[in-house]
Amino acid sequence: MFAAGWVDGAVGIRAGRLSMRVLLIAYEFPPIPSPQSLRWAYLGRELAERGHELHVLAPNVAGYGPGGLPSMPDTIRVHRVFAGPVMGLIAARAARRTAAAERHSGVTTRAGEARPAGQASGRLNWKGRLLAVIKAVLGHVLFPDIRGEWTPWARRGLARLLAELSPDVVISSHEPATTLMLGLHARAQGFRWIADLGDPVLAPYTPRRWRRRSAALEARVCRQADQVLVTCEAAGRLLAERHGLPADRCTVLTQGFDAEASTADPAIEIEFDDTRLELLYSGSFYAFRTPGALIAAVNDTPGVRLTVATARAPVELIEAAQRWPERFRLLGYLGHRQTLAVQRGSHVLVNIGNDDPGQVPGKVYEYLGAGRPILHLGAAPDDPLWRSLAVAGIGLACDKQPEAIAACLRDLRDRRPVRIEPLAGPLARDILAHSWQHLAARLDDLLIRVAGQECPERATATVAPRRTQAMAGAVPAIDEKRR
Repeated sequence: MFAAGWVDGAVGIRAGRLSMRVLLIAYEFPPIPSPQSLRWAYLGRELAERGHELHVLAPNVAGYGPGGLPSMPDTIRVHRVFAGPVMGLIAARAARRTAAAERHSGVTTRAGEARPAGQASGRLNWKGRLLAVIKAVLGHVLFPDIRGEWTPWARRGLARLLAELSPDVVISSHEPATTLMLGLHARAQGFRWIADLGDPVLAPYTPRRWRRRSAALEARVCRQADQVLVTCEAAGRLLAERHGLPADRCTVLTQGFDAEASTADPAIEIEFDDTRLELLYSGSFYAFRTPGALIAAVNDTPGVRLTVATARAPVELIEAAQRWPERFRLLGYLGHRQTLAVQRGSHVLVNIGNDDPGQVPGKVYEYLGAGRPILHLGAAPDDPLWRSLAVAGIGLACDKQPEAIAACLRDLRDRRPVRIEPLAGPLARDILAHSWQHLAARLDDLLIRVAGQECPERATATVAPRRTQAMAGAVPAIDEKRR
């Protein structure tokens, strides 16, 4: 059910579609709760429900946070391989802590899930601190970061899966860049390959030491991938300018929202006060996305409170909450389903734009499922979705300056309650086009198109029959379904 009631009509799944075997290469995958992990948890679920056989090559890493990730069908087979010495040791320590917590509480955590809130470990002991130092040092040596240590084991695991499964299509989920390197290996073997690039490999935040290598990898991906997926039009234009990526091999597949999410999560109760304007920001902060202007604007606007759900709150936000608790409230790190429930209870959802106006943070698409007005801080994005939201009166944009934000907050406060009328027709279709259900339907069509392309290398490639025994010398994977 679409929680907010913006639009009517169910999301249909077409029957009689071609079922394919898909191999997804993903470092960021549940139990990791990152945006890219959520992206493929939802897309993977929808592809499986549309009849595709989905296999996932992922590292055996520890999850973190309070969990609450989307549930996925048992038909999705996750093949986990050793994550490398450092991350593997961290995963082993986390597994021991989880086992101890289960023995103490009597509650069993399913494979692939993070521990629920309240079971997180306390301060790091000397072993934990030593691991953190080693991780930071290796992150300066391995490309693109510490996750690069996964590569040797992932490459052997990939070779085994390609031989066993002979997938119709291989998909790389970036970041990290190691998944693209693995995808290039599969493409060299003649398999059809989709690179879910999302953002460019060479980004403003890429460390100087890796900029040349990142640019070279990005160019190879644009030359060799059968299809490149990006999350916004600006990224596609940038890749076309840098590498001549043709439009027919680049598809914009944005982040999304779950059109069938439940309307409440009984595990959390956060009260919002209808006598004032309640703002909510639920996302991360970076050097290119800071809360300073918003803090100043809320302080200058009586009758407004800002609630923030984030894993790491900036110091200035922590200090504001301590000094003015009636204006700022920090919820800490919430699980994904808990975050969705809190979003539906707020009055206005705040989206802080990146310094690059061509980028639209993926959080704005998640906000669509809450059915609440979205206040975007920064220049109005050059994005078709945002134009639709502005026409409908759902999306409000203002300059990222305290005075401009305060003026907008006063306007929203004075016309409370802020309500959204149900949408219909083209506006409703524009919003539903960003549901995971519709995005997966587009990906379904793309898979069929890519699988049907001429691939002379595949025709001459020597591939073992499906479901053969593991290749000699290949590192055994942890098959979650067979545990």
